Amino acid sequence: MHSLLTKREKEIFTLLVKSYTTKEIAQQLYISEKTVRNHISNVIQKLGVESRIQAVLELVKMKEIDL
Repeated sequence: MHSLLTKREKEIFTLLVKSYTTKEIAQQLYISEKTVRNHISNVIQKLGVESRIQAVLELVKMKEIDL
């Protein structure tokens, strides 16, 4: 099955659901906080939702990520 998310987006949202902050995600993945925010924004746009929380809920519903 083809995933809606890129590998990096999936990594970021997997860490988000584990309550990692933007800063912690950036450190964990060796990327800047701005890059983390850009990936999150891209996913929010892809899904047509308004927030990280809504994006997480949609991704769980779509079985793109697990809680």
